[in-house]
Amino acid sequence: MKFVRKTALASVLSFTMFGATVVQANDIVDTAMSAGSFDTLVAAAQAGGLVETLKGDGPFTVFAPTDEAFAALPSGTVETLLKPENKEQLVAILKYHVIPGKVMAADVRGKQVTVATVEGSDLYASGVSAKGVTVAPMRTYDASERANVIQADIVTDNGVIHVIDKVLIPQS
Repeated sequence: MKFVRKTALASVLSFTMFGATVVQANDIVDTAMSAGSFDTLVAAAQAGGLVETLKGDGPFTVFAPTDEAFAALPSGTVETLLKPENKEQLVAILKYHVIPGKVMAADVRGKQVTVATVEGSDLYASGVSAKGVTVAPMRTYDASERANVIQADIVTDNGVIHVIDKVLIPQS
């Protein structure tokens, strides 16, 4: 009986990086921390003072860049953003990855929509790409600025995470 309970609990608390929709028994921050591939994102949220917000009631939709996405930024970018004097810019970038409400991949598949970010700018989300769902700044049609959703619909207690392969940068 103990084994069955532990196995059931473990299955609720974990998810695979490239699997199907998974229900998560934690908030967005706890889920990101336990995944092991969002250390930079979590560190940035801590430096920006956004952890408590992302642990709040929500619901939130977060386009979560992987550690590899942050590593692909020009050398020194992350370190510069994490400095206290750059907190405002860091917070703007992080909020650019958050949408109020819960938006699932199925809400976008086969469509092209504009979504308002918490930062105040809009993102263009497209579910008509051969690569699946993509998101990009509204200002561009440049494919180099598009982020691919590499895992969708990681459902948490206070929203949903969509893993993306690029850090999105707001205009200002």
